[in-house]
This record gives sequence, structure tokens and C-alpha cells, in this order.
Amino acid sequence: MKINGKTASPRRADNVAGPNEPDTAKLARLIAAYAPHDGSFELRIPGLHASRFSRINTECFHAIRLPSLCIVAQGAKTVIVGQEVYEYDPSRMLVFSVALPVAAQIAQASRSEPYLALRLDLDPHKIAELVLKVYPHGLPPVQERRAVYVTSVDVSIVNAATRLIECLAQPGDAELLAPLVIDEILIRLLRSPIGVRVAQMGFAESSVHRVAKAISWLRANFCQPMKVEDLAELVNMSVSSFHEHFKSVTSMSPLHYQKVLRLQEARRLMLSTMMDAGTASQRVGYLSASQFSREYSRFFGSAPTKDIARLRQETGLWV
Repeated sequence: MKINGKTASPRRADNVAGPNEPDTAKLARLIAAYAPHDGSFELRIPGLHASRFSRINTECFHAIRLPSLCIVAQGAKTVIVGQEVYEYDPSRMLVFSVALPVAAQIAQASRSEPYLALRLDLDPHKIAELVLKVYPHGLPPVQERRAVYVTSVDVSIVNAATRLIECLAQPGDAELLAPLVIDEILIRLLRSPIGVRVAQMGFAESSVHRVAKAISWLRANFCQPMKVEDLAELVNMSVSSFHEHFKSVTSMSPLHYQKVLRLQEARRLMLSTMMDAGTASQRVGYLSASQFSREYSRFFGSAPTKDIARLRQETGLWV
């Protein structure tokens, strides 16, 4: 796959052993029932989303992905973060540990066998609470810092996800039983090959948690001028250490992260509110209309006006 003219190799599953082949047919049927047509649907259980797409898309779709666990029951998807490419399908699960601007492509789907996926948002506070139970003697040291992990699918997590969706069918189950099933999923995730790294998102002193704190500030203030020195001070790190950790976790620099946030928000404003490019660029913090147009064209592949006109003619796809 090529990103910005460069060839990037996809990240494979973290555990090198051959993945299990669970029977995901039941999970796929349930997702299809709660995602009756193409799109992404918020389910009645807080933080749970079901998605269906019936065709491959060759163009990347851009959005912010919050911390979450993603399970594919049918089809396949590619996610791009900075220069890193991640692929997942029914044999591989994907975890985001911080909020990230991503580009995504549906890699395998058809009308007869659509892409079907389930996404569960992850709460760092709940992660921290369960880590104390899963690792009562403390966490082993973690050298690697990343915000995205791909690992071979865990049959027990797929089965628990199936039971989680089934809670929607019985009165009271979504309120009483679903939180218990979510705890089970999180515990099994923390006990998985990537569990120690996922656990980092719940600890205030971990580099992942500190980067997440800086990301929260950037997302809330992306239209404001940003100094890396101020962000480093916010998370109690030196400038050099903060810059290194931020790029290690997110695959991009703080400045590039802010730029992507601005461009995505400008695109959303133009598409959803009919705002013109000049007003949108000012709204997201650009002082120069020409710089905005130049960076927008480089990032999305065409000038703002042309890009928005094309998007309005097409059916938007996002998972």
C-alpha cells in the first residue's frame, strides 16, 4: 500500500503463532441484524457500535478513532495511522489505546458478504480498575510504545462479544448483564498477548497515558496556537522526551497531529454545514487561506472545493 507516494508495509498480529479460526457466523448474524444497512450504528449498550459495508472502497475515509477494541466478524479492513498500516479481519483483532486521526479502507466486502464489525469503546478508568485484579503483583515492564495493536483473535472474546449483543434482546439485560460481559471482555483482553501494553492506557505515569492527556488538550484546543513546550509541561516531560514519546505512540509529531485534526474538522464543516473553504480554514485556526488549500490538497488529494463537491455526490462510508 502507498501513503503519500511511499510504500508502507502493514503491521501483522503481535503474537506470531497462527491465529485461531473461531466460528464467527453467529456474531456476524447478530451484527447484521443491528446494522441493517451500510453505516455505523450506536447500539443501546453504551460504547458499543455495529458496522456494515457492502463494497470495497479504494479511497481512504478519514475520522478520529477513540480508544476501542475492534472485532471483524466478516470481511477485512485496513487502517492507516501516520505512516503505519494495520490490517485486520476475522482472524485478527485491533485495539486503539488513544484517540487517533486515522484513514481507513474496506478491503474485503460484497453485497452477499458485507463487511461486518463490532467496536467497543475502552474506558481508561475501567482498564486501570481491572488491571489491579489481573496483575495483582504489578505489571511487567513494557518497552514498546504504540497506540495501535493487532493481535490474533481470541475465541473467548468473540464468544463474549456475541453474548454482549444478545443482551440487547432481553429486557433488563443491557442494563444489568452487559456491564458484566464488558468486564469479561476487558479482562480477557488484558490477559491476551497485548494485555500488558493495553494496560498502560490506565496508568497515569505511563507514556501512553501521558500522550493521551496531551491528545485530549489538542482535541479540545486544535484551533488555538500550540507550543510543544507547553504540552510537554502539561504532562510533566521534557520537550525532547515528550516529542519522542508522542511520535512513538501516535506515529506522528504533535504539530502533524494538530494539522490533521484541523483538516478533518474543516472538511466536516464544509461537508455538513455548507461552509465555504475560507471560513472553514479560519474556524479551525489557519491564518493563511493559501496554506490551508495547499495542505488540504496534499492531505486529501484534491483542492477543498473540488473535494467537497465530489463527496456530496457520493455516499459517505465510515466504520
